Amino acid sequence: MKLDPALARDHQKAQQLLNRGDLRGAHQLCANIARRAPAFADSWFLLGIIAAAAGQLGKAIELMRQALERDNGPAEYHCHLARCLTQASQFPQAHAAADQALSREIKDPLTADTLGVVLSRLNRHPEALPLFDLAVAHKPDRPDFLFNRAASRKFVGRVEESNDDLKRAIGLAPRMWRAHSALAQQMDDSEEYGHLAALESLRASLDPADLDGALHLGHALARRYESLERFDEAIQALIEPKSRKRQALGYSFDRDQALFDQLRSTFSSELPRAAGYDTPEPVFIVGMPRSGTTLVERILTSHPAVQSAGELQQFPLALKRAAATRSRGVIDVETIQAGLRTDPAQVGRAYLESTRPMTGSTDHFIDKNPLNFLLVGFILRSLPQARVIILRRHPLDTVIGNFRQLFAVDYSYYNYALDLEDTARFCRGFLDLRALWAERFPGRVTLVDYESVVDDLEGEARRLVDFLGLPWDPACVDFASNPSAVATASAVQVRRGLYRDALERWRRYESHLAGARRILGLEA
Repeated sequence: MKLDPALARDHQKAQQLLNRGDLRGAHQLCANIARRAPAFADSWFLLGIIAAAAGQLGKAIELMRQALERDNGPAEYHCHLARCLTQASQFPQAHAAADQALSREIKDPLTADTLGVVLSRLNRHPEALPLFDLAVAHKPDRPDFLFNRAASRKFVGRVEESNDDLKRAIGLAPRMWRAHSALAQQMDDSEEYGHLAALESLRASLDPADLDGALHLGHALARRYESLERFDEAIQALIEPKSRKRQALGYSFDRDQALFDQLRSTFSSELPRAAGYDTPEPVFIVGMPRSGTTLVERILTSHPAVQSAGELQQFPLALKRAAATRSRGVIDVETIQAGLRTDPAQVGRAYLESTRPMTGSTDHFIDKNPLNFLLVGFILRSLPQARVIILRRHPLDTVIGNFRQLFAVDYSYYNYALDLEDTARFCRGFLDLRALWAERFPGRVTLVDYESVVDDLEGEARRLVDFLGLPWDPACVDFASNPSAVATASAVQVRRGLYRDALERWRRYESHLAGARRILGLEA
């Protein structure tokens, strides 16, 4: 539809205001166009973009669908609908919208980059990479496009090319802190990167108010100090920025302690029997982060009857929606209390349906969200034929591994990792729950020690394959050849195959672990 000249000028001005971040001004103009020319699709689309920017995802989705009713052609419309659906955790619908976008010609680099990010979040990494290539080809000087492609290249195993993208991004934007931390984490110790003096100079010039920048730079520095075996300096590079971030968040372990207490109280006694949703497809690999969950996933997904679905949020979301609690958290005390009043079959069915179309092509799929260890009781209540594998690593290696990991800075469930002793408390809570789940669900839960996998790969692999009721396949011990994408913190390491140099890493930092030892009940 062609607008009259006055409305066309308003449409152009609305786009300019939106690009400058003036949501109110853009909204006024677009709303006026929608009233006066309701058949003009782009005013509805821009209203959807404005609603999404304001955090009103439900409204944004409806407005974008209004735009598509008027003009179903633009890839951009389908792309941003898929983005909003993904952010709203409406995953099957997000897949469908992304497929619609992919079926259209995409020339705009921003649309290509946005759709690539959407596909990455939907665990469709091989499809995302060509879109990032397109974006970078059109805009080679956009550091954010380079950063996104670097992540995608890492996930599909093209690590050297990923490193090249990150170096280019840093060259264009030296204060792109997340690029510094990403590059430091995935480069080999023998490779020179970033000249330690340059990183130290950047730290000295960092804005004291930039707490997230300090976290990223601290992790980059820690990795370089470790490569030089300067371990005390490495951990000190983490302690200060993490402590400041913890203080700014006002984090206290009390909230997590209350969650652990509620779970033990809920599941320590026998519960009334309730029929769940019968499907043998899901396999949950859970445990503390950095405890070997990705390693075990790669072993099992090397079997032709098993596929990876990634680190899904779908089960906690299905439980939260069924519990209908108004608390802000997805996993919290209120939701645990209400969880037993939900229909387990409904939760199980909603979970399985939310994993489509990523799953269903093999006998089993693996959901490798580590923090699902909190919800094992609800998982097996809702999915009685599911199998759960719970990883354990030496507790002090777990504490150090979590403290050394830079988790998403806006994901509150990992706030415990901002402090060594909080991390030890969280690990203690995990170990208690692990023992509870093994006692309450024999035959449906199996326990695996990371160290046992390293010491006896084939023996542990055979035991796990048997636990899933599958015939043995030798590909399981050749997991490093598995070509599928890996989108976890272990994406680089797991492609190396089995190695022993991560065992007893905690000893490098032993002088800093007295408090953690005490909390974990470990003798010095």
